[in-house]
Amino acid sequence: MKSDKSRYQPALINVPPLFSWPLNPRHILKWLFIDLLWPWALLWFCVAALVWQFQLSDLKQMTQLQFDWIAGIWIRNAIILSVVAGGLHWWFYIHRGQADDTKFTPKWLAENDDQFLWGDQVKDNMFWSLVSGVTIWSAFEALTWWWYANGYMNYLTLAESPVYFVLMIWGVLFWSTFHFYFNHRLLHWKPLYDISHELHHRNSNTGPWTGISMHPIEHVIYFSVFLIAWVVPIHPVLIIALGLFQGVSPAVSHSGFDYLKIGKTLQIPTGDNFHNLHHRYFHINYGNSMTPIDYLFNSWHDGSEKGKAVLKQRMRAKV
Repeated sequence: MKSDKSRYQPALINVPPLFSWPLNPRHILKWLFIDLLWPWALLWFCVAALVWQFQLSDLKQMTQLQFDWIAGIWIRNAIILSVVAGGLHWWFYIHRGQADDTKFTPKWLAENDDQFLWGDQVKDNMFWSLVSGVTIWSAFEALTWWWYANGYMNYLTLAESPVYFVLMIWGVLFWSTFHFYFNHRLLHWKPLYDISHELHHRNSNTGPWTGISMHPIEHVIYFSVFLIAWVVPIHPVLIIALGLFQGVSPAVSHSGFDYLKIGKTLQIPTGDNFHNLHHRYFHINYGNSMTPIDYLFNSWHDGSEKGKAVLKQRMRAKV
C-alpha cells in the first residue's frame, strides 16, 4: 500500500473567486461560465432539455398521481444513473482503463466485507442507490410535477422571462450546494447519523455507485431539495436538471478518481477531492467547495498540511 507521500496528490482546493478577496471580475466570470458548467453541469442541462422535450412537455397528464407516468419517471432516472455510474464503474474498476492514475486512495472497492449487503460494496451501493435513492428522487420529482400541473405553482417560460431563466441556471446550482451543506450538517447530528447517515459513511473508499447509496431517511432529507420549486417558480428544464445534480452528479464526484483519462490528451474532471476528504476524515468539508460555508465554520480542509492542522484542532475540541 502506498504511503500518504507516495499516493496521488491532487491540487490544493482554493476558495472560489466569487468569495475571494480582492474580487477579480475576470476570474469570477471564468469560474461562473466555464469552471462551474463544464462539462458536467452543461451535460445535465442538455439531458434535462431532452427529457422535457420528449417525455414531460405536457403537464396536463400529471394532474392525477397515476402509476404509469410516475413509473416512467423512475425508469428514466434509473437508466440515466445506471449509464453514468455503470459507465464510470466499468472504466475505472472493471476495465481499469487508467489503472490507479489520479486515484485518490490506493485501495480498491471492498468485495468481502460484512458491513455491506452480500459482503460486496458495489452490490450494496447499487441496491441503496436504485431501490431507495431513485425511488425517493422520483417521488419528489413526481410530486413536483403534480404540484405544477394542478396550478399550485406556475413557471415562467424562456420566452416570457429569458433573464430570469438564465439567472435561475445558477440559482439551482447554488441552491443545491447550500441545501447540501445544511442537510449534511444535520445528518452528522449523532441520532440521525446513527440511524441513517452511517450507512453512507461505511464507504470510506468511494466508487461511482456510492454517490446516492444512502439510507431512505437520508434520501428523504437529501432530495427535499425539490421543495424550492414548490415555492419559487422554476422552469421544468431546471427542475429536471436539479434532480440530475442531486441524483447523478454524486456518481461522478464519488468516482474515486480525480480525472477520467483517455489516451494521452483527453482528461475530464470526475472526482471531488473536497468531498473525498470528508469521507476520509469525517469531521471536515460538510458542504461543497463551490460555496465555502465550511470556511466560515472552520471545517474547510484544502488537502494541505494546514488543512490537517484544522482537522486536528477540531478533533481536540471533540475530546
